[in-house]
Amino acid sequence: MGNDLLSSMHISASGMSAQRTRMDIVAENIANAESTRTEAGGPYRRRQVVFQATPGQQSFSNVFNSSFVNERNQTVKAAYIAEDPRPFRQVFDPSHPDANAQGVVNMPNVNSVEEMVDMNSAARSFEANVTTMEASKRMFLKSLELLR
Repeated sequence: MGNDLLSSMHISASGMSAQRTRMDIVAENIANAESTRTEAGGPYRRRQVVFQATPGQQSFSNVFNSSFVNERNQTVKAAYIAEDPRPFRQVFDPSHPDANAQGVVNMPNVNSVEEMVDMNSAARSFEANVTTMEASKRMFLKSLELLR
């Protein structure tokens, strides 16, 4: 039982870590929504976190129980950060220093509304993992209380 409670807390912690990475990238996207010059050259390109499920601890009881329940104990991690391939926004502004000969400026492919929705989703997922971790902690403490 102790291993199950600790593994549920480990799963929640990995989810919290992955969602925190997602929130950091969303904040970076929002901060660079108007950046027309980057170190790589050209406008900022929106970034997104790609998650990956990773096998959890493979104890004998986990493998044994998975044969009955048909599910594996897995955690999640931020596997890598991908650039959004969507085209840049084009804005007519001849006074902008990065405007081309026609007066068009390539702006980042960041949509602030989409980023705020993504941030809200990441925050809700983070909160769900915190709630799950707190429930596991309460069960663990209740188990210790029953053993007295």
